Amino acid sequence: MSCSISFSLLFLGIILLFNPSTARNIGQASPVRAILLTVTKDPSTGQYFTAIGQRTPPRPVKLTIDIGGKILWAACDRAEYNSSSYSPALCHSPQCSLSGSKTCDNCWDGPRPGCNNNTCSNVVYNTVEPSAQVGELATDVIALESTDGSNPGRIIRLPNFLFSCGSLFLGEKLAKRVQGMVGFGRTNTSLPSLLSSALGISKKFAICFSSSKGVVFLGNGRYSMLPPPGIVISEGLSYTPLLVNPVSTAYPVLDTFPDKSWPSTEYFIGVEHVKINNQIVPSSPKLLKFDAKGNGGTKISTVVPYTVLHTSIYNAITKAFVKSISKVPRVKPVVPFETCYKSSSLGSTRVGPGVPQIEFGLLNNVTWTMFGANSMVSVHNSEVLCLAFVDGGKNPRTSIVIGGHQLEDNFLEFDVESSRLGFSSTLLGRQTTCANFNFTAKA
Repeated sequence: MSCSISFSLLFLGIILLFNPSTARNIGQASPVRAILLTVTKDPSTGQYFTAIGQRTPPRPVKLTIDIGGKILWAACDRAEYNSSSYSPALCHSPQCSLSGSKTCDNCWDGPRPGCNNNTCSNVVYNTVEPSAQVGELATDVIALESTDGSNPGRIIRLPNFLFSCGSLFLGEKLAKRVQGMVGFGRTNTSLPSLLSSALGISKKFAICFSSSKGVVFLGNGRYSMLPPPGIVISEGLSYTPLLVNPVSTAYPVLDTFPDKSWPSTEYFIGVEHVKINNQIVPSSPKLLKFDAKGNGGTKISTVVPYTVLHTSIYNAITKAFVKSISKVPRVKPVVPFETCYKSSSLGSTRVGPGVPQIEFGLLNNVTWTMFGANSMVSVHNSEVLCLAFVDGGKNPRTSIVIGGHQLEDNFLEFDVESSRLGFSSTLLGRQTTCANFNFTAKA
């Protein structure tokens, strides 16, 4: 009985959230400072997804978050996409120019969403697999929740919001019931860019993920987490430059969709060294920078579950980590991890398992410290803890890819306009987590 009531209340909440009659246009109220997205982690894939309101009649659409992605794309299959407010982007339209599309297509299976004549198209990427396809560029209504930084606010309804049509086939490797991806990358068509233009908010976003719930903030604000009166996590951050890789790092798929003629849309930072037990881990300086082909460097990814390292960097970090706790016996590796211990043999602290800190020394002479909660992962029903880094081979595109597990319960502010990253290191030391936002709306 209680389960039925809970489900009914949840369904009612979704209807109210995405009902056009409850949504207010921008001009009808005070200016919006920031937009809020609620984030959920899918335990089976490790993906972080959100839901936005889209279409007429409105419906919540689940999308995997890719902070380096070019645009929001959603499946427009015939049985999937029904909307009276859908409008394809016609050839040579301002939408085509904004996206950089120079391709005009015709489609003989339409007209319908995703298939119309005389429309412009672009390449739609599933960066989880990776895979790609050509999709129709279009616009439709979206509805998003505003925030004052501490609580959810009123619903903002935006007409004619630009997105790309993909397919359910393209999204096969996405989390269950996820119907596309939402990109936050360095493009004119990413969610931060489009919201900045539509609402006049700063081209800035912050992510705060956890192993369960989390949030994304877009715009300006003093963002806080419970417990009351609220811990302002957007203050006291350390800052390091966001770097631009001059060569695109989007995946070409069998060379069908080469994507290397413009700078990368992803977010890179400058790692100068890694320390364990206050000792610098030996690594090649060349790997920590971009070469002429755009290889190397360090990027932040929300589609990679765990940090992936060039083999030489991986071996050096693993060796130094094992040496620092040499008296603790190791246990059999658990794929894809190689360095594992019995959970009972490692102490527990407020910031996770009692293991040495891993410190990433960054540009601006700042340090991003990873404590046990981010450096270790629990496997085998929590009986085993493994070092949560993965060997990426000897010729990876990027030398260090900082993945989702290492980001959890860290507040990261991507200030695209100022080209800098603000970061908190773990919030556990401040006795809160990224799941502690006040998700209950104001009365």
